[in-house]
Amino acid sequence: MENQPAKEPAQQPAPPARRLTGVAMMLASAASNQFGAAVGAGAFATIGPLGVVAVRQFVGAAVLMTTVRPPLRRFTRRQWWPVIVLGGVFVVMNLSLYTAVDRIGLGLAVTLEFLGPLGVALAASRRLVDVGAAIAALVGVYVLVLPGPSSDVWGIASGLLAGACWASYILLSRLIGQRTEGLQGAAASSAVAAAMSLPVIVIFAVQGLFTVPALLAAAVAGLLCTVVPYALDLLALRFVPAAAFGVFMSVNPVLAAVAGFVVLAQVPAAHEWLGVAIVVAVNVWVTVRRSRGAAAV
Repeated sequence: MENQPAKEPAQQPAPPARRLTGVAMMLASAASNQFGAAVGAGAFATIGPLGVVAVRQFVGAAVLMTTVRPPLRRFTRRQWWPVIVLGGVFVVMNLSLYTAVDRIGLGLAVTLEFLGPLGVALAASRRLVDVGAAIAALVGVYVLVLPGPSSDVWGIASGLLAGACWASYILLSRLIGQRTEGLQGAAASSAVAAAMSLPVIVIFAVQGLFTVPALLAAAVAGLLCTVVPYALDLLALRFVPAAAFGVFMSVNPVLAAVAGFVVLAQVPAAHEWLGVAIVVAVNVWVTVRRSRGAAAV
């Protein structure tokens, strides 16, 4: 799962040393996320994307529930329903992303998933220039995929489904943030996702599919993709403005391609690099323009 930290109060310009610290944290967060996904993909041959996602959900839930300790018994129905829906979104988002990684590679899968938050940003505007940005993003996807008879339609569809789930995650997180305190909603949603994954854990364990290397790889993915990025992102927002954080998120598809190459020996084609560059450029442009517009209000 990719992470969206809670909004921080408006910040004064940070000194260069603090900005560099924030950038280093953001880079470490993005690298942890993508290399964690690559490590998790190493267990696909043994337990598949479904097994990796199930273990990852349990690791993330164990850490968040232990550290946050949300008062679940005091949650109202108004708080519970978005929490439960978000838990389901967590499961579908991670499973669809890992399925895409397994079929079409890490770089392409993450870039398609990245269309989710980009779509949320563009949907909030009715300006003609943003319509142009949406068209440019679609061109980037076409260049990235180059659809044809040999295209892995299921893998591409899985990546797009992950993007739709990420968009849903953003919208649900906003709602949950209004109805719960701090990280309570996120922790509770992670517990729901872990509960949904419990049947997979039991069935795989009974069938003896969980080897030690596979469990370790999936557990490392849970730590590197969930716990480490979330902590680093929260710390980074103390050093850099939220707008800069949003722009820096665009490095994720690039790092995903690098992680896929280094860990999984997945070599992106020239057109895939070009497609990634177009999608990333559109996201940077949209994020910068929206942040300037917000500052002008």
